[in-house]
Amino acid sequence: MSEEPDDFLRAVEAALFVAEAPLAPAELRLHVGDGGNLSAALAMLADHYAGRGINLVERGGRWHFQTAADLAHILRREKDEPRKLSRAAMETLAIIAYHEPVSRAEIEAIRGVQVAKGTLDVLMEAGWARPAGRREVPGRPLIYATTVDFLSHFGLSSRRDLPGIDDLRAAGLLDPVDLALEGMGGQSVLESDEDVA
Repeated sequence: MSEEPDDFLRAVEAALFVAEAPLAPAELRLHVGDGGNLSAALAMLADHYAGRGINLVERGGRWHFQTAADLAHILRREKDEPRKLSRAAMETLAIIAYHEPVSRAEIEAIRGVQVAKGTLDVLMEAGWARPAGRREVPGRPLIYATTVDFLSHFGLSSRRDLPGIDDLRAAGLLDPVDLALEGMGGQSVLESDEDVA
């Protein structure tokens, strides 16, 4: 490829470069048309890129660029897999955000159930919660708070931007049972039945 490549060869190179997945010759033709010898262009490009940092390779009848095998180790990157938080983790995170700094015992008192062993670990791994010291009471329990990453992820400039009860109600995020109880003025269903009898 020492001479100037023709437009067809350049089009094949560009189509392969931007392809999200390996392309079969028929798929490649859809992008570059019938203006040249596709087999010859692929062979020329494969020769040109042989021995370079990237190579044009054919696997299972499909063509694509790939990193040269001897350089793959320098291009490895860690990819964070998005993790979906469990309902318990979301509830715990909400309690920390609205009540911080808060201890594990306080989280359990608000939720009404024990916090699973890994729940706080998951929140700290995600970078959304952090230990914020110890409460000055007997036993000195660890207390937790949210992080700057938490604010950033949820688009908040500070905790004051957290939605209030009216915002949650307007968004339809409150449980219908909570709304029904609130409408009854906090009166239980049993109390209302006794009034009727």
